[in-house]
Amino acid sequence: MSTAISPTAYNYKVVRQFAIMTVVWGILGMGLGVFIASQLVWPELNFGLPWTTFGRLRPLHTNLVIFAFGGCALFATSYYVVQRTCQTRLISDSLAAFTFWGWQAVIVGAIVTLPLGYTTTKEYAELEWPLAILLAIVWVTYGLVFFGTITKRKTKHIYVGNWFYGAFIVVTAMLHIVNHASLPVSFFKSYSAYAGATDAMIQWWYGHNAVGFFLTTGFLGMMYYFVPKQAERPVYSYRLSIVHFWALITLYIWAGPHHLHYTALPDWAQSLGMIMSLILLAPSWGGMINGMMTLSGAWHKLRTDPILRFLVVSLAFYGMSTFEGPMMAIKTVNALSHYTDWTIGHVHAGALGWVAMISIGALYHLIPKVFGRQQMHSIGLINTHFWLATIGTVLYIASMWVNGITQGLMWRAINDDGTLTYSFVEALQASHPGFIVRALGGAFFAAGMLIMAYNVFRTVRASNPAEAEAAAQIAVVGAH
Repeated sequence: MSTAISPTAYNYKVVRQFAIMTVVWGILGMGLGVFIASQLVWPELNFGLPWTTFGRLRPLHTNLVIFAFGGCALFATSYYVVQRTCQTRLISDSLAAFTFWGWQAVIVGAIVTLPLGYTTTKEYAELEWPLAILLAIVWVTYGLVFFGTITKRKTKHIYVGNWFYGAFIVVTAMLHIVNHASLPVSFFKSYSAYAGATDAMIQWWYGHNAVGFFLTTGFLGMMYYFVPKQAERPVYSYRLSIVHFWALITLYIWAGPHHLHYTALPDWAQSLGMIMSLILLAPSWGGMINGMMTLSGAWHKLRTDPILRFLVVSLAFYGMSTFEGPMMAIKTVNALSHYTDWTIGHVHAGALGWVAMISIGALYHLIPKVFGRQQMHSIGLINTHFWLATIGTVLYIASMWVNGITQGLMWRAINDDGTLTYSFVEALQASHPGFIVRALGGAFFAAGMLIMAYNVFRTVRASNPAEAEAAAQIAVVGAH
């Protein structure tokens, strides 16, 4: 039995900081989402100002929910999981602290620059070059902390969740650095280093893999730790988890061209993106099934455990959206769906149903542990949050499916003489009821986040972080 372990076995401080900011940015990002959804219902909410128009605020919404909310959830859980599974403290407290404050600085930079119109115009990569450089520095530091911690692990084995986190960190760095290659002409303006169709191809290689690695692979790392932990069951098949990992990271990187069907991109590249997207269904469902089957013998817990409910329903949405994605990548389906609200619905099936729900479930599991509590302040409030999130997601997705198919059919309808049957304005009018339902669904989801914030506040107020550190110390010493 070893006694040569620091008084505080794990660095829970940085986990606590990221966990709290996940909730804060979640409320701001989702609240802004509800606001811009409302602008499509009531255009007067643009206020006639350039800074508050949909075009300025929409990229801020996507940056807040993906990089602020999702990013902080990934930092918090990966720092927590890598320490627990490697039974060692993060390799550097100061570098971990730098990743926290650096990441918040990037987000604040986005909040300032995007409403002012400083943008590269690239989807999910809008931040201008000074912020892009800061983000790259923070991200490389994150990699050093994560992989450095793995190298000093006390366990022989590297747990599968860490493989997924590791791949997400490495590939996100590659995507960000390659796609952001640009020529600055002033402090707030740069031009892409690539031109024309090449620029579009690299952008969607980045854009789809921001979904594939940032919003999928990282959160699968979360799934492989928190689902077995909350269910108190081992991972259903360790062999399947390894096959899932290698198949996913091999195939996902090729799927980007399906965003560019019927464009100037060479036809072979479009077809390659479509085929790879279809093959991608297999590893995606392999992971979903592995997560679901982990509940074998524990399904009864769903009656009383709303945290487990969040995690399991997130897997159901993951399965659904990873079936829908390959279907939408088929060229003939894409001819109907592309540029319509169906795409928006698909994105949010993944974003709300999968990413947000698994993050929320993981945080409800993690927060009491890093704040020295037995459980969250109120299980009833978690239950309320679960139903608000689920109903909100379903309203959002269903309204966008109906809108999207309506728009696609109206846009392609032609008269006998070859003229268009409907004007664009008529298609917009037909979409209006769906916009109302979408705003309502988003409001449900955002209301759930407010309930979560109150629950977290009450839990933290009654917390004893020193107790959490002491429990971690006992656990590590006991493991030796």
